[in-house]
Amino acid sequence: MPARIQTMPTQLVNQIAAGEVVERPASVLKELLENSLDAGATTIRIDVEQGGIKLIRISDNGCGIHRDDLVLSLSPHATSKIRSIEDLDRVTSLGFRGEALPSIASVSQLKLISRQADDDNGWQLEMRNSQASELQPAAHKPGTTVEVRDLFFNVPARRKFLRTEKTEFSHLEEVVKRIALSHFDVSITLQHNQRVVKQIRPATERTQQEKRIAEICGSAFIEQAVLTDFSHDGMRLWGWIAQPTFSRSQADMQYFYVNGRVVKDRLVAHAVRQAYADVLFHGRHPAYVLFLEVEPATVDVNAHPGKHEVRFRQGRQVHDFLFKAIYKSLAELRPDDSGAHDLSHFTAPQPSTAPAGMTGVQASNAASAFSPAPSYRNQRNLGLAVAEQQHAYQALVEQAATLSTPAEQGEAPTEAAENHAIPPMGFARAQLHGIYILAENAQGLVLVDMHAAHERITYERLKQTYDDKGIQAQPLLVPVTLAVSAR
Repeated sequence: MPARIQTMPTQLVNQIAAGEVVERPASVLKELLENSLDAGATTIRIDVEQGGIKLIRISDNGCGIHRDDLVLSLSPHATSKIRSIEDLDRVTSLGFRGEALPSIASVSQLKLISRQADDDNGWQLEMRNSQASELQPAAHKPGTTVEVRDLFFNVPARRKFLRTEKTEFSHLEEVVKRIALSHFDVSITLQHNQRVVKQIRPATERTQQEKRIAEICGSAFIEQAVLTDFSHDGMRLWGWIAQPTFSRSQADMQYFYVNGRVVKDRLVAHAVRQAYADVLFHGRHPAYVLFLEVEPATVDVNAHPGKHEVRFRQGRQVHDFLFKAIYKSLAELRPDDSGAHDLSHFTAPQPSTAPAGMTGVQASNAASAFSPAPSYRNQRNLGLAVAEQQHAYQALVEQAATLSTPAEQGEAPTEAAENHAIPPMGFARAQLHGIYILAENAQGLVLVDMHAAHERITYERLKQTYDDKGIQAQPLLVPVTLAVSAR
């Protein structure tokens, strides 16, 4: 006899929902941080133990939860953020489904403490096996604290597939980075195993925002980044895009936000990739921190269980806007472009003396147009300026002349001999987009890729040095300090 249809128990429903919402500790942290931001929190403290498997505790100074709503907040599909279908079409909050807290509570030991500003004390509620305890008064400052212990304690199959503590914590750290870049006015403290790992202060001014970006993405990114801001037809794109000279071997420094929500959308990725197509090598990826602001009714945020993707109602229009805005920003870069960042690697060499406080090595690095990347700028004797070192080419010509036969040397000057005075690569006439050199030789115009030319010159010099006397090394008089990431 076939089985009859019946309603599933509440705990089973929540665990099924948790399979979509809660993938790992990082998923829990993301949902709880979004709730804190929706509550208007400006200060968030995160305490984590054993990569989030043993403990995730988030405390904020948001508006808090009313005493009578604490039990309801842990019920499926209970939320204060939307009320009707019309609200779903115009979602402005990060969370809206009412699935996160009950899903998390179904696979962990959860404690919820909250206090509103007008209350004399806070109230505490615990969930054990999807069963709520009695409300109890608790000492708590205005705001909310959510404590999640023993994640997946009742789902051994899910717990077995969790990675090492280091790996899980790296995913937690990435969530914190993405949230920190989307809300500059929020202070975030991350503590792992009773040790403070990150302490991000609020940033309201542009210089403070760029400092926060440098802390998260590295100082090299912000030094090579350009601030862009475009608006058109109700859409606004603003943020920082890295210049073509700063590219990555993988797409690990791409942060894109739609109305404050971090997304990874194929339409967005394609538009950005097309904008960089003419200025990046194959296999290289751009870096950016961009914010797209559109009318909430024109974007569907309810398109993915984890809310990682969105659907634009006018996808082609958004794609074209993103492409044109980024493409125009890249096209407007000039060798003499002067901004808030150090763009000296784009400037042509100047005969004037270096500014006060700049050493000779720094001045030489700044004047080298063949040193687009930070790693290249430190090689003082390997760079070639835009006004190419003609004596280097002349040496090649003289060497070729010495190898010619006596008969050839005795012949009358021919047109080819006269052309020997012109270096093989010709003389530089212009620089294009800080990437290419336009040169002229006897046969016509030569387009030189500065990246490839610099790599080839460095490679040939290393080969010649190795063949002559090996690679020489010399200790530095003053040590060089390198800033690296935590991983």
